[in-house]
Amino acid sequence: MFGKKDHAEIKTLIAQGTRIDGALKFEEGLRVDGEVYGAIEAASAGSLLVISEGAVAEGGLTADRVIIAGTVKGPVHARESLELQPRARIEGDVQYVALEIHQGATISGQLRPIEAAATSSEQDRPPIRLAAKSA
Repeated sequence: MFGKKDHAEIKTLIAQGTRIDGALKFEEGLRVDGEVYGAIEAASAGSLLVISEGAVAEGGLTADRVIIAGTVKGPVHARESLELQPRARIEGDVQYVALEIHQGATISGQLRPIEAAATSSEQDRPPIRLAAKSA
């Protein structure tokens, strides 16, 4: 999607036909094919959260990388990137650093880009000074 980075692999699956009521915290990668009624939050850096087509998540979503193909009711906070597949439906505000929206996806809420922090190498660079040749 946004270049090749090392991201967590999916280690946890909430299967189709499964319903979870309550907040959920996960490490690395989580794929939701069923229904979750409560906040879903990644506890580790480099996290990946996938809401599959036909899945429902009601409550806030927070992860580094978020891919949505199903229905989300609540705010979405993607600390790195957010990808909305063609059948994605979001009812809530969305925060992201990088955003990819496929044709057909819908959002009922505000889009709020998060400014990526300047890298330390950019902050530590001295200002550029141009030297003029004297005649």
